[in-house]
Amino acid sequence: MKKEDLPQDLSALGKISKEICYVTDKSGKYITVLSRGWDIKITALNAAWDEIEARIAEAKQKVLEKKASPLLVFMEKALMDIGILSAYSGFSKLQIKRHLKPKTFESLTETKLQKYAEIFNISIFDLKNMQVNET
Repeated sequence: MKKEDLPQDLSALGKISKEICYVTDKSGKYITVLSRGWDIKITALNAAWDEIEARIAEAKQKVLEKKASPLLVFMEKALMDIGILSAYSGFSKLQIKRHLKPKTFESLTETKLQKYAEIFNISIFDLKNMQVNET
């Protein structure tokens, strides 16, 4: 792709970061140029974020229906699965599966809740009450 053909479509990420792309200059040599974005990539990223938002909404609904603990919402928000959370927390995958059950979650000690709160960078109150910081 020629330097003058490099897309510069503004996306949400384009406001805070740019991507290095290899293009050819007028003499045909490869050079690097920063791009703010590209419509096709923006569409793909937006679709992925829409899916993540849907998963978070589904997790919130499960918590409200007492089918899951608030831990599920924070896992979805942080893009974590049980294996990743296990690695961060030191809890086994089996323990986390149990902690995802509302009754088990309600009986967790302050120490265990604090560990989860630290991982998600929230307070224990926010963890228990599914208070999601949208910053």
